[in-house]
Amino acid sequence: MAQISSQAVFLVSGGGRGITAQCVRAMAAKYGCGFILLGRTAITEPEPAWAQSVQSEAELKALIVADIQKRGEKPHPLKVQAIFGSIVARREVLETLAAIQKGGGRAEYISVDITNQAELQTRLAEVAEKSGPITGIIHGAGNLADKRIEDKTAEDFELVYGAKITGLQNILSCVAISSLEYLILFSSVAGFYGNAGQTDYAIANEILNAMAFQFKRNNPACRVLSLNWGPWEGGMVTPELKKLFTDNGVELIPSASGALALLEELENTTSQAVQVLIGSPGKLRDAGKLNPEPSRHRISRSLSLTANPFLQDHQIGGKAVLPAVFSAAWMGHTCEQLYPSYTFFSCERYKVLKGIIFDNDLASVYYLDLNELKIEVGKEIVFEGLIWSETKLGKIRYHYSAIITLRHETPERPVYKDFDLSPTLDLPGAQLYQDGTLFQGPGFQGIERVLNLSSERLTLECTAPKVEERFSGQFPTRNFNPYLADLQGQSMLIWTRHFYQSASLPLQTLKSEVYQSPRPGEKVWVSLEIRSHNSMQLSADIFTHDQAGKIYQQVFGSEVTLSPQLNELFSLKSKI
Repeated sequence: MAQISSQAVFLVSGGGRGITAQCVRAMAAKYGCGFILLGRTAITEPEPAWAQSVQSEAELKALIVADIQKRGEKPHPLKVQAIFGSIVARREVLETLAAIQKGGGRAEYISVDITNQAELQTRLAEVAEKSGPITGIIHGAGNLADKRIEDKTAEDFELVYGAKITGLQNILSCVAISSLEYLILFSSVAGFYGNAGQTDYAIANEILNAMAFQFKRNNPACRVLSLNWGPWEGGMVTPELKKLFTDNGVELIPSASGALALLEELENTTSQAVQVLIGSPGKLRDAGKLNPEPSRHRISRSLSLTANPFLQDHQIGGKAVLPAVFSAAWMGHTCEQLYPSYTFFSCERYKVLKGIIFDNDLASVYYLDLNELKIEVGKEIVFEGLIWSETKLGKIRYHYSAIITLRHETPERPVYKDFDLSPTLDLPGAQLYQDGTLFQGPGFQGIERVLNLSSERLTLECTAPKVEERFSGQFPTRNFNPYLADLQGQSMLIWTRHFYQSASLPLQTLKSEVYQSPRPGEKVWVSLEIRSHNSMQLSADIFTHDQAGKIYQQVFGSEVTLSPQLNELFSLKSKI
């Protein structure tokens, strides 16, 4: 195979942005060849005048909010993030096009969905005459929908599989196979080694590898490469994930090094290799090879309203407040990322030390310290967790603490035998969300009705929440569903308002256990049993279960503090 000539033309999916764009830039500088870049980002519309020359994310988002309000609309976080993302994406594509030209190459850009064959064929025909015959393909498009396999949906699978496999099939159907000299596929080590939470991504990439071998057998004169990349700096790796990779000995591929690795493969004209692994395998710690010596971890996270749309439905006194159960989810889910073969099972001695309010006092960075207390390989891992931050004056603030236990196998769901589903009250849940008893917005409104209420107990009929992944932002739902757990807290709010005409806030919990999450939209029941109470404090046990009493989640010794002054704040529901 001869070296790539300046007359070569590569059709590149996902080539306008990210790691594929980095590789294309390097190829343009090396070979001076032509490219047709395919991407979903629209670049024909000019950037708003008020956004031009603004680089700061915070400043740009503030201008977006101002522009939305100027039009008389409400600046919902999802809308702000979508506009911000489109501006940044457009800039990246234009920068890529300029870099290719500067490097001596030629480039055309087509905004198109490669999973739509008809649209792709039509749009490609529009530029084919101008660009010349396509002699190479680089397929770099891809999507992620990382979740545990039991939480994945058909839509998640199609999102990931479609971009990789359907996209490649459509691209190949639009070019003359006999003219192809190069077929370069961007696969992943996840397909070779596997990776927790990426069953669909691993499947798609392993199929991509198999397609490369099949194509090579059918077209022996074509240079075929399926590059199984390890994780890159940038790309789909967030700062938090980068920290996690680093802590577990997974080296990230620098952008320049990754692009150079591609050039080295292309320069090796005598190589017959089809599948090539580049970089670290990307596996987190294997459950069977745990270090029995406990260790410590510190993981940082920046929080914002824009990144977490669910906060618009959790406000007290007009200010967004992080739900207490979300801090437990934060700790539990992070522990799961450290040990992917283990599942968040219990949270003990949980305390709210100082809640996180999204106001002017919001810290720039929050820290989660995890101290491993016990490791029983194949059984359980126990952590001591603490979330804290620093004030602008450098003072330490402690927010939440707990003991988190992961189990290798979750125990069978126990049965709560003392449930009472008799409808002696039959109070509609919608009424409670409107009269100030409950302050939660639509995303947290799962109570259908109050079946019964007494000085000893309360029973709620609920619907398991349906939550879009983007709504949860930095707090995705996994085995422990914080929206379901929030309904347990709402049961205490209902009881305290009825008997003390007072609202309440969470203080601590002795122990909570998670067995299983119900399907979204499924009927569930929340049963509350009173332990003790007075005008200042309430302690109770709470069980979320199905109609037969089989438990999804249960809480023992949940304590709240009562305050009539909170009633007015609960009624104040100004939106973000």
